[in-house]
Amino acid sequence: QVQLVESGGGLVQAGGSLRLSCAASGRTFSSYAMGWFRQAPGKQREFVTAISQGGGSTNYADSVKGRFTISRDNAKNTVYLRMNSLKPEDTAVYYCAAGQIATYMSTGHGIDYWGKGTLVTVSS
Repeated sequence: QVQLVESGGGLVQAGGSLRLSCAASGRTFSSYAMGWFRQAPGKQREFVTAISQGGGSTNYADSVKGRFTISRDNAKNTVYLRMNSLKPEDTAVYYCAAGQIATYMSTGHGIDYWGKGTLVTVSS
């Protein structure tokens, strides 16, 4: 079992920045690709970004490319999401996820574990 706990959400003005963290415990963190998803009010959960086990490969949803950056620290069992130039449409609950293949996670499938989420609210 892997437990994922997100933190770092909050209220920020449009144009601002936040950094989310996801701390993992349990089985070997470095054996999992990691990703972030989000769910806005009244909408389905959507893929945001994912990173491979070693951190050498990343992929992003078009809506966040150039603004968000995913990274991981395998020594700390933590994955991060740096969010810059935030927009009101980025408002959502952000979920951390662990899977086997980063590119496959972008389909919403191949997710082995989910965190409980952290709320990000961007005011206009």
